[in-house]
Amino acid sequence: MHRFEYHAPTSLDEAVALLKEHGDGTKLLAGGTDLLVHMKEGGLHPPRVVSLHAVAGLDGISFDKSEGLSIGSAVSMGDIEANDTIRQRYTALAEGAGIVGSVQTRSMATIGGNIANAAPSADTAPPLAVFDAIAQIIGSGGAREVPVIDLFEGPGSTVLAGDEVLTGFTLPTPPANTGSVYQRHTPRKIMDIAAVSVGVRLSLDGGNIGEARICLGAVAATIIRATEAEDALAGQTPSTELFAKVAELARAASSPISDVRGSAEFRHHLVGVMTKRCLDVALERAQEN
Repeated sequence: MHRFEYHAPTSLDEAVALLKEHGDGTKLLAGGTDLLVHMKEGGLHPPRVVSLHAVAGLDGISFDKSEGLSIGSAVSMGDIEANDTIRQRYTALAEGAGIVGSVQTRSMATIGGNIANAAPSADTAPPLAVFDAIAQIIGSGGAREVPVIDLFEGPGSTVLAGDEVLTGFTLPTPPANTGSVYQRHTPRKIMDIAAVSVGVRLSLDGGNIGEARICLGAVAATIIRATEAEDALAGQTPSTELFAKVAELARAASSPISDVRGSAEFRHHLVGVMTKRCLDVALERAQEN
């Protein structure tokens, strides 16, 4: 590992000031499960690292029915996976957090790091998007909010400016009779990155689908919402035929590439199969809630 400056601010203001002073090349350290690996083995050599470990207020989870769910960017995957409110009301997010790396990785990896890394395969990104999550950001210009679905510009790139810190996420309270699910396909069963991932949320209104969200991961340069598929669900009575049609619309929205995890053709096919499977699970969970 190359030499680098290490800074450990104790407040967000101090962290932002360091980022503003030192400019490009500075890296933020949260859990470190991705950054440190790249620094040791991936050829990444930042001149300085700013740790967020001593910054208070980034590691909380709170829920209020009227305000929804708030998650600090430094909350670990393990804490998200184990949180009863998230497991019950935001099930897809608990499932996404629960399959990141190993148990040891999940005890360190943070939701903020998973998102700020901007990998199209990030396991918490589709679940956040299907719950209409808003990213909370602070920088030298003040605070701002960005929908998670709009946060990504491309692989490894977000809309965050060089002096901005991702501080957390807010998720509105889901309607009654809501079911959600997150699933991924990997070449290996565990300890791997998604070749295709799908997040689905269905909210029922009587016997029909009132609101639907479908978000795909690892099949485009960023996570993507399958909006035509969502529109085809709204107001409709759930059926095998409807879900088959919607799965095809989701498949058409994807644009995967061929890489070591699978060919574009195979991944394109998987989008349809997995979307149909997720719709079935989400419907079952919505009917039980």
